[in-house]
Amino acid sequence: MSTPTTLRVAVATPLTPELAAEIVRLEPRVDLAFEPDLLPEARYPGDHVGDPGFRRSPAEQARFHELVDSAEALYGVPDETPAELRRTADANPALRWVHTMPAGGGGQLRAAALTRDQLQRIAVSTSAGVHAEPLAEFALLGVLAGAKTLPRLRVLQDRAEWPERWVMPLLSEQRVMVAGFGHIGRATARKLRALGATVAAVARSTEFADEADEIIAPDDLIARIADFDAVVITLPGTDKTTGLFDDAVFGAMRRGATVVNVGRGTVIAEDALVRALVDGRVGFAALDVFAAEPLAADSPLWNHPAVLVSPHTAGLNPGEDRLIARLFAENASRLLDGRELLNRVNTVEFY
Repeated sequence: MSTPTTLRVAVATPLTPELAAEIVRLEPRVDLAFEPDLLPEARYPGDHVGDPGFRRSPAEQARFHELVDSAEALYGVPDETPAELRRTADANPALRWVHTMPAGGGGQLRAAALTRDQLQRIAVSTSAGVHAEPLAEFALLGVLAGAKTLPRLRVLQDRAEWPERWVMPLLSEQRVMVAGFGHIGRATARKLRALGATVAAVARSTEFADEADEIIAPDDLIARIADFDAVVITLPGTDKTTGLFDDAVFGAMRRGATVVNVGRGTVIAEDALVRALVDGRVGFAALDVFAAEPLAADSPLWNHPAVLVSPHTAGLNPGEDRLIARLFAENASRLLDGRELLNRVNTVEFY
């Protein structure tokens, strides 16, 4: 990439004036095209889609397209839709960088179906890492809930029944497999190990081997999964991970194991998970993501006593928008200085 002295950035997703000013303060070489009236209002922290009732007039839509089509970089995918990303890439030959709001922005890029030339011209980075701490806390909640027999407690409470006491496993004696060892996986491992759990990471690289007690190669997942009391899934959604946790994987688990998913819903074959819950192979599942969202009203996951359903909200936190703005400013500096972007999307596997 060349190294220009300024970078014209169009804000294409909800952003507060305060954070817009912070981006420019952190990287003064950014020429920020920010017109809040052309953007929907965020309903809550981390709302990058904004008010669903928002509509632009034809003149406003033309102005919005004028802004994004004249920019060298975009803060967010226009209107958070792959179709608008493709339209902008087609209309704007000067576009050279897009920063996506989700950590899984590779999915938006894949769905946009950009041409080979466009993928070579336009660098795409994501907000990976911003959501790591809250998702790791949810993963910790899930592992603890499984170890402390939450499903049994819920059933007894619903029945107002006081049974004989029973032993609850210690988290410090749990062996936990973390499938995927990016930002979220490593944050999860740190929290679990701090409480005494033994953590093995399923990862293709040994780069962060010191942050786990063991690294397991992906090809060995099914052979080793029975060694663990709980599995935390933090994997991205790719062709290789779609449906990875299927009947064969669930069938190989230790009976009564806990499953937590804070990665992508497509990694789990949900019919296979339901079967594993029914036969007791999976004793508890805490799920923040699903193959199709919203989760269908007739999904058996809603009513299963051993399932905790979170509506893809575990990653949201009050500081998310500021963290993304700061990450964007850091990447803007990197782009301007000719350095590699943080969280650049792999355009082969799209993560």
